[in-house]
Amino acid sequence: MAMKLNSAIFFFLVIFILLSLPQNHATNTDVEAPTPQPQPNSTFPNIHGITEGSLTPQECGPRCTARCSKTQYRKPCLFFCQKCCAKCLCVPPGTYGNKQVCPCYNNWKTKRGGPKCP
Repeated sequence: MAMKLNSAIFFFLVIFILLSLPQNHATNTDVEAPTPQPQPNSTFPNIHGITEGSLTPQECGPRCTARCSKTQYRKPCLFFCQKCCAKCLCVPPGTYGNKQVCPCYNNWKTKRGGPKCP
């Protein structure tokens, strides 16, 4: 008799749990998706002076000063940066790398084939 009672209680508990599961997981959550923000066209917000031919020769000095600000070889960096800027009229952004945005600056090589522009 006790075995039948335990089985009946267990059966009703299982039924109760199974019937209550859909109620717990069927909650309605109305969450609106955030509206997408417009993205800038390039990774560099201000492209003046970055694209080839966009600088005037007078603007080369400040751009090269910023480009060479973190090197320990400041004098040669400034010399070659200004030489490259005078020819290409652009200086890549940042203190290192990013030469792909200014092909002339990137492709000008030394006699040995190394990069001419810092």
